[in-house]
Order: sequence, then structure tokens, then C-alpha cells
Amino acid sequence: MVELQDVTDGRRLRGARTRQAILKHAARLASAEGLESVSLQRLASDLGISKSGLFAHFGSKEELQLATVEAAAQIFTREVLVPGLKPPRGVGRIQALCDAFLSYVDRDVFPGGCFFQAAGAEFDSKPGAVRDAILERKRYWEDSLVRAVREAREAGKVQRGVDPEQLGWELHCLLAGANDRHLQTPEPKALERARRAIRERLEQAAAS
Repeated sequence: MVELQDVTDGRRLRGARTRQAILKHAARLASAEGLESVSLQRLASDLGISKSGLFAHFGSKEELQLATVEAAAQIFTREVLVPGLKPPRGVGRIQALCDAFLSYVDRDVFPGGCFFQAAGAEFDSKPGAVRDAILERKRYWEDSLVRAVREAREAGKVQRGVDPEQLGWELHCLLAGANDRHLQTPEPKALERARRAIRERLEQAAAS
């Protein structure tokens, strides 16, 4: 009985690892070629897995796309949110979030730049569950910037007259622009300009 349980647990572990590998490849593919290019047939061909084997993990294209969005969100959390939220509340945390995002772009974590900017542009005019999932994650990131500004203001690290919604929006636009420019011209200057602009904006907002 114990041996049978061990075999079952081993299969589940292998299944989880296979699913993780599939979704990691799917997210990288989607960032560069679009979520619509992520299909069971394409992944089966790329990964050398039978299409029937993929059906065991995902029952439909939409289910695969939703799982890909979730996998990309987990990567974004690990690469941007976790390091960005390490500093205590204040200007340092806002700066860390921005730096973590720019590093995520600079290191080409996804070959097509920020996964959610690419997916958002692709699905903006396509109502449905996939679009909703993408927008939910995009809003969470934007809200994280606003929340960091609000908390810094409450801690007395940002001037009381600063509007968190406005400053968060400005920072998000600078980061989105840096992502786009990096894709068009992958050279350090584009990201350095963003870092300089963000640093100067935060210096203006910081409490004396």
C-alpha cells in the first residue's frame, strides 16, 4: 500500500513538473508571438509531447491560455513584486519596484518584453475570460505602484500634497514606455533614461 502511494505521488510530481515546463514555454512564446499562437498543437510540436498528453493537462485552448496568464503572473511576482516590496515603506520601496521592473525587462525574462503589456495589447478588444485575467493582473501591478506611493506618504516620506494615483500613473507610464523602447532598440540608453526620469520624479515628490 505504501509503495503504491509512493508511485502515485511520484506520478503527480512528474505531472506537476511537466505542466510547469509547458506553461513556462507557453508564456515565453506568448510574450513574443501572442497568446493566440499558444495552442496545444504548437506546444506539442515545440516540446515533443503528444497532443493527447497535453490534453491531460489542459482541456481547451482557453484553459491553456488562462493557465499561461497565471504562470506569467507567478513569474512577474517572483521577478518584480517580491524584490520590489522588500524595502520598508517609503521612497526606497517605490524606487525598488521600478528598478525591479526595469531589471525584469533588461534581463529579457520574457523575450517579448513585459508579458502583460504584450498580452494586454493583444486582448484589449477581445472580451472574455482571458482578457479579464490579463486586465486583473495589469491592474494589480498598477495598484501596487499607487499603494507604494500612498504608504510612503502616510509614513511621511512623500510630500502630503502628492496625489498617489497621479504619481503611480506617471511611474507606470514611464515603465511601460521603457519596455516598448527596449523592444524597439535593445540598448542600455532606453532603460537608463527611464531610471533617470523615475529618480528625478521621486526626488521631487520626496518629503524634505
